[in-house]
Amino acid sequence: MKGAALQNSIGLALPLAVSFVISGLVLLGIGENPFAVFSLMAGEAFGNALRLAATLSAATPLLFTATATAICFRSGVFNVGVEGAFLVGGLGAVFLGFTLPASLGLALVPICLAFAALLGAIWLYLPGALLARYEVDEVVSTLMLNFIAAAITGYLVNGPLLSPVSGNNVTPLIHEAAFLPRLMPPSTLHAGFLIGLICVAAYGLWCVRTPSGFEGALVGLNKRFSRAVGISVPRMIILVMVLSGILAGLGGAVHGLGQMHRFSDGFSPGYGFTGMAVALLGRNTPVGIALGAVLFGALASAGTTIQLFSDIPLDLVNIIQGTVMIFAVVEIGHILHRRKTGGKTGGGQYAD
Repeated sequence: MKGAALQNSIGLALPLAVSFVISGLVLLGIGENPFAVFSLMAGEAFGNALRLAATLSAATPLLFTATATAICFRSGVFNVGVEGAFLVGGLGAVFLGFTLPASLGLALVPICLAFAALLGAIWLYLPGALLARYEVDEVVSTLMLNFIAAAITGYLVNGPLLSPVSGNNVTPLIHEAAFLPRLMPPSTLHAGFLIGLICVAAYGLWCVRTPSGFEGALVGLNKRFSRAVGISVPRMIILVMVLSGILAGLGGAVHGLGQMHRFSDGFSPGYGFTGMAVALLGRNTPVGIALGAVLFGALASAGTTIQLFSDIPLDLVNIIQGTVMIFAVVEIGHILHRRKTGGKTGGGQYAD
């Protein structure tokens, strides 16, 4: 247990350490003091209550997308379609948020969230079923679904759902009754952050307290052994994909109802892909995901403000995030290599 905790800690700290070293070298190269810049970033991310709220607000979508990714990766399913489910769920929630009557009051938010979760589940059920029954590569199918989701939502927000009072490729505003409440006004931190934490905690309980969570981990470690002990690998693959879709759809809904209050082009600046890096950085553990999401939220929050109030370019944040992404890609390569060589995953055969 202690060995696993130590390994997870190293897995979280090493990419960050390398990222900050590389960024420090870049800062030295342009004549800046890296310690002063990093201190400024820390102050902008955590310096006071409002800055902390901004950081947590930026971390909120990542709590959902990283958990949605981790639940699949943990079972050896390389799902890269969280971004698409996030978009579909977000548009679905916003659509109900401005079409259903505002007189529904407090019932409006749960209806929107449930609809978004349903859309996300349906969206990722298809690639899950194709993988489980016909061994269709989920990397390709989920990646293609991301493009389809972007195209569909882009068409709708620029066509049938375009706001009649705005020409900026946005839907109408949702009813005020559908707004998620703000936690620390005037900051943008909203109740979606708490929902995200609940989802991360639920994921942690599912992993260690439920039979399906244990079976999912076993499938991720060795599919051949899992079949030998009676676990239905296809059923588990479909289950984790559907759960992933539910989480991603909820993430999109929370972003729409709590942050944007409408859907627009550019609704997601790649939350699904960043969530992959967060999940891998956090070693698919609940605590690691929460810390990774806050870290990326801090980088996003601080990066914006240091560019506004200093000569430090936002590209510095991109360098840090990009370096962490490289480590994530290396980890992804390990996953695919294990599958190809039939190592811990027990080969690419999914049929029982």
